[in-house]
Amino acid sequence: MGGASHTGEKVRLLITGLAITAILAVISLFIGVSDVTPAAIFAPDPADRATQVLLISRIPRTLALILAGSSLAITGLVMQMIVRNRFVEPSTAGTMESAALGFLVVTLFAPGWPIMAKMLVAASFALAGTALFLRILRYVPLRDVLLVPLVGIMLGGVISAITTFFAYRYNLMASLLAWEMGDFSGVLRGRYELLWIGLAGTVTAYIAADRFTVAGMGRDFTTNLGLNYKAVMTLGLVIVSIVSAIVLVSVGSIPFLGLIIPNVVSLMIGDNMRHTVPWVAIFGAAFVLACDIVGRVIRYPYEIPISVVVGVIGSGLFLYLLLRRRYNAS
Repeated sequence: MGGASHTGEKVRLLITGLAITAILAVISLFIGVSDVTPAAIFAPDPADRATQVLLISRIPRTLALILAGSSLAITGLVMQMIVRNRFVEPSTAGTMESAALGFLVVTLFAPGWPIMAKMLVAASFALAGTALFLRILRYVPLRDVLLVPLVGIMLGGVISAITTFFAYRYNLMASLLAWEMGDFSGVLRGRYELLWIGLAGTVTAYIAADRFTVAGMGRDFTTNLGLNYKAVMTLGLVIVSIVSAIVLVSVGSIPFLGLIIPNVVSLMIGDNMRHTVPWVAIFGAAFVLACDIVGRVIRYPYEIPISVVVGVIGSGLFLYLLLRRRYNAS
């Protein structure tokens, strides 16, 4: 009876999360400078301006927020499972910085390439940067779990410095700042569709959730159960790299998202990845929607980039998680 009651409570909480996400999505559709309201949409207007703004700008932006939020949160969950550390995600492992370096390289040497090709180059650099991070961890005596994200932040700082040097050298600082500053204000129909690939990554992570859970217990344990540890790790790194590159190319970098949401979900329902993937995706989307709405209304009619809002809230939650872990350990 207790188990059934606990399961029912989880289902109700998940339904509540879906409802909150849906409400935030509807609110997102009707916030902005342009007069887009239900009354304006159904009003007799020869130019039908409200409907055009809704279809060309507001709906694509809301879909982009949902797709980016859910997929980035899932990449954080996957990274935490394969690295076996609660404090890693693409922005604390050098992944985002590596993707930005790759995007800069392809912009310098092949500026005419289609966006899909540029994304693949950025994903390749992200994969290489994440693999380098994992390689470095093998040679660092990690007596404290907090050293793992510290190593990733240091690696990301080095890669970011290299990227900044070449961006400054070739007058691409404005472009670099645009990639590093997550912002959905420029999302229009035809400029966000790559983010649907992130949804495919989320589905893949759900299908392979049991394998990632086993791989998170170590190489020997995974091998004893008959799984190919290297193949599982490669799949996880590919998902993380592709999604990180897609988000960077489409809307820029969003820090701390993949760190905060999986940890909050873990506190709520546990560590079984098969169960947590839907929760992480839903709460990731809701968190990004809420932060974007805050950024759009706090200085209306101007906007604060979402990376600033997420960075402020995310850094505070990150500090809380660190202090909570320290307190529980003592």
